[in-house]
Amino acid sequence: MTPQRPLPDKEAIALLPPFERLGLDRITLVQTGHQAREAFAQLMSAQAWGFDTESKPTFKVGEASDGPHVLQLATRERAWVFQLHEPDCRAVAAELLAHGGITKAGFGLGDDRRRIVHKLGIEPQGILELNTVFHARGHRKDMGVKGAVAVLFNQRFQKSKKAATSNWANAKLSESQLVYAANDAYAAIRVWQALQPSD
Repeated sequence: MTPQRPLPDKEAIALLPPFERLGLDRITLVQTGHQAREAFAQLMSAQAWGFDTESKPTFKVGEASDGPHVLQLATRERAWVFQLHEPDCRAVAAELLAHGGITKAGFGLGDDRRRIVHKLGIEPQGILELNTVFHARGHRKDMGVKGAVAVLFNQRFQKSKKAATSNWANAKLSESQLVYAANDAYAAIRVWQALQPSD
């Protein structure tokens, strides 16, 4: 598949119709080992997952993050938002990421990978940086989720700056945090699917 259109500028993207995001009815919050095992069973039937993590922002010079605090995985149907506080939940999240048979597609994953290695003690397998796919198809500029959604779907992906810079280490995540986290992963799986060669 050749790129459908060049990357539009910010002003042009702002005029596009909105990308249809997942609502709370299609987002599962995962906080315990039991919930994580249920998520594991559902996720393992997929060929690929949209993938992202969130960490509590650091604002002081030299301050190190102890993230990721949240892991998001999504299929075409729904998304799971894992909070990585409980050891059993963390262990299942590590097992999912270490599984090599499923593609984990996302944007800007270098930092995510380093933090996962440090926090979960595993090397994530099957990671696909979607930006490299766009580069291979002739896009010269780096491609993030907003640009990819604009190019592939001619739609505008909305990201809340307030949610992005919120405290992801909180024991209780807000609805806006859940929607933000889930849809980063959901948009990634939609982009991955759109990039697959058609039969």
